[in-house]
Amino acid sequence: MEFTCNSDRQRSQTMKAILAFLVAVVCCTNASPHKRTLKTENVDLLMPTVQPKVKDTYLCYGMKMNATPTYIVGFRPHANKDIAHHILLYGCKEPGVRGDNAIWNCGEMAHTTSSYSTAGVCGKGQQIVYAWAMDAPALKLPEGVGFKVGGNTDIDYLVLQVHYKDVSPFLAGETDSSGITMETTQQPMPKRAGVYLLATGGRIPSHYTEFLESACPLHTDLVLHPFAFRTHTHTLGKVVSGYRVRDGKWEEIGRKSPQEPQMFYDVTNPKMEIRDNDILAARCTMENNLDRDVSIGATQNDEMCNFYMMYYVDGDRIADQNSCFTSGAPYYTWKRSQYARKMGVDNAPDTGQSGTRGDNSKEEGPYKQHRACGEHVGKSA
Repeated sequence: MEFTCNSDRQRSQTMKAILAFLVAVVCCTNASPHKRTLKTENVDLLMPTVQPKVKDTYLCYGMKMNATPTYIVGFRPHANKDIAHHILLYGCKEPGVRGDNAIWNCGEMAHTTSSYSTAGVCGKGQQIVYAWAMDAPALKLPEGVGFKVGGNTDIDYLVLQVHYKDVSPFLAGETDSSGITMETTQQPMPKRAGVYLLATGGRIPSHYTEFLESACPLHTDLVLHPFAFRTHTHTLGKVVSGYRVRDGKWEEIGRKSPQEPQMFYDVTNPKMEIRDNDILAARCTMENNLDRDVSIGATQNDEMCNFYMMYYVDGDRIADQNSCFTSGAPYYTWKRSQYARKMGVDNAPDTGQSGTRGDNSKEEGPYKQHRACGEHVGKSA
């Protein structure tokens, strides 16, 4: 009996050892290969010691991509918010200007005093890859997600755009090398990243609080998984919010005060999916206490209303649509949109103070008067 007992004990110990080994093998087999073996290389795209001499100059500088695809999995900005108003990284089929070390003025307002030639950001095939402002920190994409550039993509060039807010150091002889370090890999990512931008034109009257709104239906055979969002206005913006609207039901993608660091923040619902025929909508609550009207424009004395949604798609394609633009108030509102009934505008969330001035009467539904939502800003990532 003692021999039998010992044999049972030995068999039990042997089985435990075998099970432990099998568990280890399964864990190692199922572990993400991107987490274990991803080899990355840092690539700098920096302004080559430029000297802009005019305030609100937009300068662009391009980089040719490789014949084989590269995946960008992280971004680290190099900039000072006191000098650079914002930085945008574009993907282009063709750049605005070709040539080694070509630098050009790519703003909407070309300065005749600029020493740089003038052209658009892209000559062909423009899309946004990344954006920075207000001393936002570095961005690391989720595991397995990457922006695919070069190779067989529509992005043959990356173009760095810097909007220079203050040029006084350059008038004194200094130079600038603002830009971005990109963390890249040659290893294919199973999820491809993209950016969708909602933006408006419009005007904010003096001593008035206005909504600037945009909304467009998405037409795609893909399923988009939003994972980050970013807001951008100048000084009048109080809160910017973005939504997915499906069958008249509104779900928040993200919401934030644009006066905080303009980084990419986690979306409100990480399990959200965006599908064909969903409507993407955004609203900027703008408060103008100045003695002049302020319009959307390219300079820091103008305004902007932008909501960026960063998403991924399983597989090697991204959505063909990458932007939605409306003329903004007073010309366009959600209520006046051709999609108003489909959106169920009366169900729209109250995300900011509606347009009010003097003794204006209150409007119904989501346009009724209520307090500006400085307290409604979204949670940071």
